[in-house]
This record gives sequence, C-alpha cells and structure tokens, in this order.
Amino acid sequence: KAALENKLKPIFCIGERLEESESGRTEKVISRQLKKALAGIEPTHDIVIAYEPVWAIGTGRAANGKQAAATIKFIRDFVAKLWNKNIARDLRILYGGSVTSGNIAEFVSLLEIDGALVGGASLKAGEFVSIVSQTATIKKNTTSKR
Repeated sequence: KAALENKLKPIFCIGERLEESESGRTEKVISRQLKKALAGIEPTHDIVIAYEPVWAIGTGRAANGKQAAATIKFIRDFVAKLWNKNIARDLRILYGGSVTSGNIAEFVSLLEIDGALVGGASLKAGEFVSIVSQTATIKKNTTSKR
C-alpha cells in the first residue's frame, strides 16, 4: 500500500513450496497469499504479480510452461473474482523461478504469461541479454487475445 501511495509499482512474488505443490495445494496456497497481499488495496493496474514457485528459486529446476501457464491463469481468474475482469485482464503476471536463456521461450511464448522475473541469470550479462532479446522478439511477434 505504501509503495503505491509513493508512486512505486510493487511486484508481489507468490508461490508454493515443493511439498505444497506435490500434495496438490498450489491453488489453495496461492489464494491465501493473494488475499493477504491484496487486502486493503484498491483495484489497480499499478502492481505486478510474479508466480515464483519457492521450490524453483535458485535451484535450477523450473516449472514447465504448461504448469506455469495454468497457475498464472488461476491467478488471473482469482484477481478477476477479487477485483474485476478488466483489471485482471490487463494486469501483468510474470513467471519467475530458475528462468534462463535456455527456457525463457517456453514461458514467454504462452499467452497467459506476460514476462519473466529473472533472478540469478541476471547476474551474467550475456545470459541476461539473451533472455531480454528472446523475450522482446517473442512478445513482438505475438498479439494478446486475453
């Protein structure tokens, strides 16, 4: 709330632990996190949500594109119910979690995923440039149908 009041665009990172994922509780965990994160915030486009499964952070193990897209669709649908469909449609929702130049295309080529939150790979200039370049090319050549 304070970030928004000071004209900053916060990124809310949400995601489940491995045992939560494996026991089928991803949506329950994410619902709880979103309710808490968005409590008291008026509906706005001025936030970004990043789906970043805890089990993927810094492990070199990423979700696959299908998993990430399904979870991001769930997030968008949840925000639509919590706030409204127009905000949810236009909200930027990213995937984060062991994003590399080798897997970025799998994520950003999917309509549900607006971009990526890059962690450790951003520390290597060449790797980061490749991620940005691939993302720009793919997103330039795809049109949103949401």
